[in-house]
Amino acid sequence: MLIETQVDGLPVLVLGSGEQAARLERRYAAAGASVRTASMPDGVTPAALDGVALVVVGLDPAEVSADWEHALARVARTHLISREPGPPAGQVTLVGGGPGADDLLTIAAVHALAAADVILFDRLAPTDHLADLAPGAELIDVGKRPGHHPLGQAEIEELMIARAAAGQRVVRLKGGDPFVFGRGAEELAAARAAGVPARLVPGISASIAVPAAAGIPVTYRDLSHHFTVISGHHPLSDDEHAHLARALTLGGTVVVLMGVGTLPHLLAGLLRAGLARETPVAAIERGYTPDQASTVSSVGDAVAEATLAGISSPAVIVLGDVVRVGG
Repeated sequence: MLIETQVDGLPVLVLGSGEQAARLERRYAAAGASVRTASMPDGVTPAALDGVALVVVGLDPAEVSADWEHALARVARTHLISREPGPPAGQVTLVGGGPGADDLLTIAAVHALAAADVILFDRLAPTDHLADLAPGAELIDVGKRPGHHPLGQAEIEELMIARAAAGQRVVRLKGGDPFVFGRGAEELAAARAAGVPARLVPGISASIAVPAAAGIPVTYRDLSHHFTVISGHHPLSDDEHAHLARALTLGGTVVVLMGVGTLPHLLAGLLRAGLARETPVAAIERGYTPDQASTVSSVGDAVAEATLAGISSPAVIVLGDVVRVGG
């Protein structure tokens, strides 16, 4: 349920009982409304309605008895009513948070966050205003950092499934796109294997968006007509270095995610594989934040002079002639 109307300070009466009504009470209270509740039809008295500007119906279908219909008909004569059926509870939604900026979240992502009961979020997900995007939701940081893993991958999946099985709407919020080095496919499969309804909301991949933030296109007419995205989480083999050097020599672009720690190994391996020393390379740190910074060099200079030695994570590395377009 996405509250798009300004309700700060608005007197609101939530009608109903159970999880749906409790969910609405949390949402409107977190959005700044002054919330009261009535769980039975006979609680909808003139005194209960006194000063109320909005009546929100949070009834599950099974609760809508003849008595409730009579009470709602009476209320509708004097008050504005909003019926909030909401999506079914007990589900997992994998949400791609994009490169980290709130305004790059998709509309589907915003709606999923607003409807969530609990959000399990990663380190690179957009979290600065998460409490506003998901009013009333429980926020759990499961983001793995170098040397610090609050929860292992198996534990994250167990928590995600357990909360959904308990009837909660779980959002698994990840940076970028969940299917691009995000283990999203594994988490989706785990939820479905456990019999939990699960869906995916794609996100804008940092592999394309962060270079764009620095003015670097991953393709460019008559310059680069293909690009390769790799994970730098582990050092590459000689064969992989040779493959990437070949792709770059043929006019391609190589984008490296999670590659700060293995960057010296990557550049040295590409040179050994025959890549031209003058091949441009750029590192874009902290894309779409006030601290965004770009460092541009060539592969040979970066190795010889340790030009990129001071780069810190998170950063996206781009190799290829398209780097000059952004310069």
